Amino acid sequence: MKAQKGFSFIELVIVIVILGLLAAVALPRFLDVTNDAQDASVEGVAGGFASAVGMVRAEWEVEGRPKGGLNGANAAITFDNETVYVDGDNGYPVGIAGAHDTGMSSDACLAVMDAIMQSSPRSTTSDADIGSNKYLVRMQSDGSGDRCVYYLIATLNKSSLPAAGDYANAGVGNSFTYQPSTGKVMVFNNN
Repeated sequence: MKAQKGFSFIELVIVIVILGLLAAVALPRFLDVTNDAQDASVEGVAGGFASAVGMVRAEWEVEGRPKGGLNGANAAITFDNETVYVDGDNGYPVGIAGAHDTGMSSDACLAVMDAIMQSSPRSTTSDADIGSNKYLVRMQSDGSGDRCVYYLIATLNKSSLPAAGDYANAGVGNSFTYQPSTGKVMVFNNN
């Protein structure tokens, strides 16, 4: 009979120690993948949004800087075969007729996203509809003017959602903001 050969006890212990070290190093990295994906999602949507804002502004220039409404507060341009309402003074999108860069609402902010993006993510202004949507849209105002805030719902505390106009809660969850007076888009990763 031949003697059976296998792994010695020492070899098995060494393999177990190596696997334990690999798990200790790799496991935290794999647990952080969700946060990285949420960060990338917001950054991607914000990048597309910022590009679309720039293209709408360029179309406003091409169309001869049209003014509209009272004191040039609102104008309509055609962008990608869609009517997009822009501020008549600066050409940045404001979403709905009658809105202007210092007279935004959550509904106007939602309309901006839907009008300028080809396949905008499902978004809502209603707390009751967050289950079936990806973004919660709010308007906030401070000393520097109105801004639209687009919160990634997956990163929000569902029991205390930020209220429209509440600038103090702008730092909750992952979001990006749009300021219609300047066209500026900023990303906030807070997870």
